Amino acid sequence: MRLPARCASAVVAVVALFTLWAWPVQAHPHVWINAESTVLYENGTFVGLKHRWSFDEFYSAMEVEGLDKNKDGKLDREELADLANFYVTGLKEYSYFTFPALAGHKLQLGEPKDIWLEYKDNILSLNFTVPFANPVLMDAKGFAFSVYDPSFYIALDISKPNSMRLAEGAPKSCKVSIGDHAKDKSNDAALNEAFAAQFGAMAGGAAKAVSVTCAAS
Repeated sequence: MRLPARCASAVVAVVALFTLWAWPVQAHPHVWINAESTVLYENGTFVGLKHRWSFDEFYSAMEVEGLDKNKDGKLDREELADLANFYVTGLKEYSYFTFPALAGHKLQLGEPKDIWLEYKDNILSLNFTVPFANPVLMDAKGFAFSVYDPSFYIALDISKPNSMRLAEGAPKSCKVSIGDHAKDKSNDAALNEAFAAQFGAMAGGAAKAVSVTCAAS
């Protein structure tokens, strides 16, 4: 059965992205992403992560080629919908590059939602939300996560100002801290063990844990 042109374009793009991980683990990143993640808060619990990942300009240009079906010179969500869904479907095998942990134990994820792509100022940005299978109480100790490709083929930069943040409405006593600035580094080892368990030899190097802490009221 022949795929519609839009679906075929999405398949080609996703194959190009995910076959990068078949190369030797010593390779350098092939795709660079500025990663933003918002920790979602509801009724005294943290319930998931809302991601916005902006690809580098070169990769963005390759991905959107031929997707402007109505030839109006811009790309809307509908034209990018197939590509967005293929991306997130392909990421499932890799835990959506989302690794939360609580007190040294890996947290399970739910099904992603609110999936869409935006193309603006020559940059393609993937937006999606990954809920936690079970909410995390705000006063739980040792809550952290990492957004990371263990194979190093996709470099996710979380160092931009306010790239890791709490959703509006979260208590002011809660804060996010990254890597060396985190007070609680106990989850770094747990996150790396989770990578090793899932990816084996591909899980090279340490990831930066993003810790979420709330001061006692």
